[in-house]
Amino acid sequence: MFKKILRLLSAFALIFAFAYPAAAQNRVIDGRVIDSASATPLPGVTIRIKGTSSGTTTDATGSFRLPLPAAASELIFSSINYATQTIPITDQNNLVVKLALSSQLLEGVEVVSVGYGTLNKREVSSAITHISAKDLKTVAANNPLMSLQGKVAGLTISNTSTADPNSSPSIQLRGVSSRSAGLGPLYVINGVPGGNIDNINQNDIESIDVLKGGAASAIYGTRGGNGVIIITTKKGSGESKLVYNGYVTMDRLTMVPDVLSPDEFRKNRINASTPRGFEFGGNTDWMKSVTRQAAYAQKHTLQISGGTPNDNYFASADYRNANGIDLRAYKKEYGARLNVNHTSKSDVYTVSLNVAPRYMHTSNSDQGNFNNAITLNPTIPIYDSTGKYNFINTGFFSNNPVENARLIKSEAQIKELDMSGSLKVNLMKNLFSTVTVSTIKSSYKNLNFRPSTLTTIVHSGQVTKTNEASQEQIDNDQRNIEWTINYALNIKRNHVKVLGGYSYSYFNYQQFRAHNFDFPFDAFLWNNLGSGTWNGGDKGNGQDAVSSTQNDSRLASFYGRVNYDFDNKYILTASLRHEGSSKFGAANKWGNFPAVSVAWRISDESFLQDKISWLNDLKLRADYGITGNQDFDSYKSLILYGGYGYFAFNGQTYQVYGPSQNVNPNLGWEKAINFNAGIDFEILDSRISGSLNYYVRTNKDLLANYRVPLPPNPQTETFANVGTMKNSGIELQLSAAVIRRKEFGYNLSFAAAYNNNKFVSFSNKLYHGDPYRDMAGLPAPGSPGTIQRLQEGRRIGDFYMLKSAGVDENGSLLVYKKDGTIVPANQANADDKQFVGNGLPKVTGSLGNVFTYKNWDLNIFLRGNFGYKLFNMQAFYLGTPATQTDANTLKSAYDPKSKYSKLTNPATTALASDYFLESGSFVKIDNITLGYNYSVNSKYLQAIRIYGAVSNLHTFTSFTGGDPDLYPVNDITPGVQGNPRTNTYNMNFYPATIQILAGIQATF
Repeated sequence: MFKKILRLLSAFALIFAFAYPAAAQNRVIDGRVIDSASATPLPGVTIRIKGTSSGTTTDATGSFRLPLPAAASELIFSSINYATQTIPITDQNNLVVKLALSSQLLEGVEVVSVGYGTLNKREVSSAITHISAKDLKTVAANNPLMSLQGKVAGLTISNTSTADPNSSPSIQLRGVSSRSAGLGPLYVINGVPGGNIDNINQNDIESIDVLKGGAASAIYGTRGGNGVIIITTKKGSGESKLVYNGYVTMDRLTMVPDVLSPDEFRKNRINASTPRGFEFGGNTDWMKSVTRQAAYAQKHTLQISGGTPNDNYFASADYRNANGIDLRAYKKEYGARLNVNHTSKSDVYTVSLNVAPRYMHTSNSDQGNFNNAITLNPTIPIYDSTGKYNFINTGFFSNNPVENARLIKSEAQIKELDMSGSLKVNLMKNLFSTVTVSTIKSSYKNLNFRPSTLTTIVHSGQVTKTNEASQEQIDNDQRNIEWTINYALNIKRNHVKVLGGYSYSYFNYQQFRAHNFDFPFDAFLWNNLGSGTWNGGDKGNGQDAVSSTQNDSRLASFYGRVNYDFDNKYILTASLRHEGSSKFGAANKWGNFPAVSVAWRISDESFLQDKISWLNDLKLRADYGITGNQDFDSYKSLILYGGYGYFAFNGQTYQVYGPSQNVNPNLGWEKAINFNAGIDFEILDSRISGSLNYYVRTNKDLLANYRVPLPPNPQTETFANVGTMKNSGIELQLSAAVIRRKEFGYNLSFAAAYNNNKFVSFSNKLYHGDPYRDMAGLPAPGSPGTIQRLQEGRRIGDFYMLKSAGVDENGSLLVYKKDGTIVPANQANADDKQFVGNGLPKVTGSLGNVFTYKNWDLNIFLRGNFGYKLFNMQAFYLGTPATQTDANTLKSAYDPKSKYSKLTNPATTALASDYFLESGSFVKIDNITLGYNYSVNSKYLQAIRIYGAVSNLHTFTSFTGGDPDLYPVNDITPGVQGNPRTNTYNMNFYPATIQILAGIQATF
């Protein structure tokens, strides 16, 4: 019996001996990879079997499934920005692997937002720049993107009135892209296209991704032509915490125009051999009189966050109170943000909610007051002998700027609300669908009042239209729905991600305005418009008492994208958006926006991998994409009817209507054809990393008004797609850990961009325009005319004016005529104008320096523009001895070392020439921030940070017209002081300031 049992056991042992290797050979291991700190799943992690080339990657949920050979003993887990981890293979099947962030990380960023999703940086095949919150500048600005200024190569952020608490920057990516449509990028905030950038607290920002390549932004179709900026706000995770961040700032004037003092005015203007001014007996520093000695501001933010991977929350509230350096401007705002996310226990669905309300009360600056301040005779007193405001009717402007600043009111009440909710359902392991519904609302109430006590009213003897008040209500409403489906598939070394989606957006604009004069009391301000007697009332003198309008538009689109890579080395991305807009003409409602990009991680090839020890990563990229621009008013394609006056018939008055706009059924979007080639690299143990991009963007079908025959058209101009423009350039972005020691570190960042622009054509087969347009017309005194020309085959911003040939012994400006002869400027004419310079910077750059020592950190940031000209508006109008009688001048007008002091003949000084062109190149100590961090071992307080910052500390430049940063370099007429969007060019300006900031951050 015992022998039978022994034989049976031997047989089983023999079977198991042969069967076990087969079972081991066919074993499959499952697992999940998560972040060790937040426990969030990590997609795209590479898992390899040690000693073999076999492996796989994790899917969108961080999960993986991998067959194991018999000899497998260890698995290697690696992901960019995470420390590589080796795990021994045991009998355990469902692995949970936790990866920690690499201690050598330079940027600390795992994924990049690419539009309708995120990608691992290793998978990106287009030109995208990622900026994390810690990389943003410490600056108290009205717009959060001012903290991004200079950080992204090719992104130009220009603010000509930084110290105005209500100012907004002009933002332009890779050069000017349009004549009449919008130039700014599309903002996507927490996945919602068209987000309100003004409703963002800088402290709430987690990261900013700038989509520069056409292949990246083409997924947004008709709104991606000027690039896309994706802003992601913070979310809660891990242990609950409360963070307070508050600061106070002080702004003081810097680089102000240096005009004559009262005594200098008397000496050089009043008592001159040929008097150019009058004595009024006063001693007034007008610039000082219209500004605050210092402008103070404060901001406080309170944030609370926490939760688990399944349930997390983030809430913040902020308050800001800021004064402008002028007497009138201020801004008070209150904002909040709530972000809540819930994932079911079985990971079947995720629900997210974002709510962000904001209220602002503003008082608007009057930049004309600074213009008045530098031109007024300094011997004129502010007040007369009775203590009332002095009546001024001499010089450039006949008004009292202090009186205007104190008595004229221009205020606004602004309400904003951004809301979005999304539902994500995991239909299968690698398949999920998301529906997002959002609304973006903004409401503006503009309030204006001019009192009857103004000296210009009193001394003119007016009996009607004395005081004036108005209210205007503007409401913008945007509603969106986005439905996307995502699928991921990994087959051995082949990795595929597929996105499909539908988008619909509705935009509505409403405006109502009421306006009146002659109120019985100034105390009513704008609160009793019906009591005015000019419009309506017992007079009924006007038809402008009320006005209102409304317009809307719709966008609908279908889009898809495929991301494929083989072995994380060969990457291909293709996308297509099919989009229609109600703004377009009846024959051109829909358009297609394709894109394709490829990348090759050459550093992973065997012929490089072990051959170049200092090379950590090298990726070659190329992309091509078509994007659009439909940022223009609604109804431009339709025939519109407007009022043609009134006529009386049978005792009644009737409004006459007629066509006010030509129809254009072919009106469509501006089209941008983008090509980009680039390199991403990391070298020297990843201590140095960066990217280099070369791009070409051709903008076709530019929108503008073009002259047409009358008849058959009812109007002389039609809004049409005509013209072509081209931008090309090179961008370089670098970061380096120069010193990396235990207690001391020095990190360096560098960004530079070169842009070349050319306006190709004004015409097409249907519309034939002139080969040029004269731009930037200067105001009186004199008849300066236009000073720039936009011409086919040349760059935007070309100055076109008389070319100077020096100054003769009579103090007359000499210029070259067309035939090369030299004559006084007043003997030349418009035919003698020449191209004499350009106002568009050729190169922009920045240099960031971050030093850390123990608990201290110091950030020094430099920024500059190079290779362009500025028209010195102040020198032209106020910089010569021949300046208009009784106007003040710059001190340089009487400084023998200044070339402008030679122009003493009034007959030639009002003629524009390149004599007033100066280099605008500058390098600015833009921001210095010093901080101290201290960890607290307390159950009430975890950490505290105290920091201080100085902005706009000093500007190195040869430009004599003040801070060159105050001259616009974006838009269609760069280098000329003014507003090209409204076609107004003058000396109105807002002075530069140095800003000093002190703040504290406490984590509880």
